[in-house]
Amino acid sequence: MAHRREVSGSPIHDYVPEFVDDFYDKDGNNGAIQGRNYIVKAYVFAAYLDRHVSLERGGFEFKMENDLLHGISQVDIEKQSAQIAKEAVGADIVGRQEKKKECFRSYVEEEAPWHKTLVETIDLSKMPLNPTKEEIETRLQQEKFVQEVQIKSDVSKILASGNLEGLEKNVKDIVEKISGTSQNDLIHYIALRRNILDLFGKSLEWDENQKYSSEGFVHDIIFPRKGDSVRTPFESHNLWIIDERLNFTNYVSSDIPLDGGTTERPDLIAYDQRVVFRGDNKASNPITIFEFEKPQRDDFVNKSSDEDPVQQIIRYVNNIVDGKYKTPQGKNMLVAANTPFYGFVVCDLTAKVEKWLQREKNFKPTPDRQGWFHWLDNNNLYIEVLSWDKVLRDAQMRNKIFFHKLGI
Repeated sequence: MAHRREVSGSPIHDYVPEFVDDFYDKDGNNGAIQGRNYIVKAYVFAAYLDRHVSLERGGFEFKMENDLLHGISQVDIEKQSAQIAKEAVGADIVGRQEKKKECFRSYVEEEAPWHKTLVETIDLSKMPLNPTKEEIETRLQQEKFVQEVQIKSDVSKILASGNLEGLEKNVKDIVEKISGTSQNDLIHYIALRRNILDLFGKSLEWDENQKYSSEGFVHDIIFPRKGDSVRTPFESHNLWIIDERLNFTNYVSSDIPLDGGTTERPDLIAYDQRVVFRGDNKASNPITIFEFEKPQRDDFVNKSSDEDPVQQIIRYVNNIVDGKYKTPQGKNMLVAANTPFYGFVVCDLTAKVEKWLQREKNFKPTPDRQGWFHWLDNNNLYIEVLSWDKVLRDAQMRNKIFFHKLGI
């Protein structure tokens, strides 16, 4: 306002989102909401405005934002006015702010528990009154990024200062912050594991047409076909379903000819590195090969079949020993006479398959009868045949304590 006439303005909810909805009259005795609704408008009177209004009174001489000449911009005035209006309305605004925070709490509780450490301290003043899930997640990610940047800055300052006074307290505070952000990431990772195992379990059931998923479908859940450790980063595969140690492999090839041509290819081969030896192509490090079979498929045991998974693994081992395969960088796979090989066949253990393993392959059953194993001394090869149910159950068991702690 200038000279008691309205000149310009902006919606209050541009600064305080809680003003976007109408307000309602309340009964003075019991606080019940009555039918009449109203909106709030705030007017600003000041000698400063009278002095700087244009002659036509269609605007002000100062700028909308960042006015260096006059020192005060229109946005500065509107922002402070909105805060005064917010305080005047009082309880209604507080209730709406709590409602907004409850939206965040519900989202985190139901869909994103890894954000729990953020939701109570995050500034929601600029968030819309009824945010969408996408807006909530975006805001939480922004807050997480801001906190991580601040932590890195604080650590850099401590290291650069060289001042030991107060160092213990500063380090303790920063470690607590680091633990919180790392905890968020860990919770997120574990929650994703739960979703992956649910999907994996579903893939082992038949569909509405009583048909089972192809081995390609379950294969892609564990490790995408046509991928390797160059094209498929750690975050994009789920080798932990089979064995946690496979997360630390140096080279993985999935359904790709290992000689670069069109020869037969293993479903999954892992040039495995123990954690302490990670990063070196050493002959002493084991090589692990997997073959996946479609759930409930057992025709590979027929004498006429040329898809015997046990023989396929033996053949891959022999070809690797003979130097026929290379790593993605074109280097030879270094093997020696004592290089350990591990082969795993994952299939459903039907009666037909178990009879075949015992009578024709000389395999021994595991104690839980959900797997069979055999040692081939001449090839330095240990082979285990596992059921899909065992792979799923073991993965669930390994992660059960984490799911329990998260309540998911």
